[in-house]
Amino acid sequence: QVQLVESGGGLVQPGGSLRLSCAASGSNYSIDGVGWYRQAPGKQREFVASETSGGTTAYADFVKGRASISRDNAKNTVYLQMNSLKPEDTAVYYCNAVGRETSHTGLVDFNSWGQGTQVTVSS
Repeated sequence: QVQLVESGGGLVQPGGSLRLSCAASGSNYSIDGVGWYRQAPGKQREFVASETSGGTTAYADFVKGRASISRDNAKNTVYLQMNSLKPEDTAVYYCNAVGRETSHTGLVDFNSWGQGTQVTVSS
C-alpha cells in the first residue's frame, strides 16, 4: 500500500513562509493526482491545493497567490510552498494521493492519506 509521510510543519510568524513535504513510498504504483488538505480545530478538513499527473494545478481561493504545489518525481515527493502565512492558516496539513497499484488481485485504485503535519501561525 502506498504510504505518505508529511514533514515541514512548525511554528511561523504571520507573514512568514513554510515548505511542506510529502514523501510517498511503496511498490508497483502510479500516482494520478496529489493534493494538500488542512483541518483546523473544530472545523472540517478542507482542500488546499492539488496537482494532476499531467501537471494541472488547482488552489483554494484562500491560498491563491500565496501557495504553490510542486512534485519531484525522482524523489517521490510533493511539496506545498506557502508564503504570507496568516493566523487563520493554522491547521494540520494532510497530503493525499490517488492512483493505482498492483496487488495480488491485479491493478487496484488507492486513495492514501498521510498522518498530517501541524502548521501554527502565531506571533
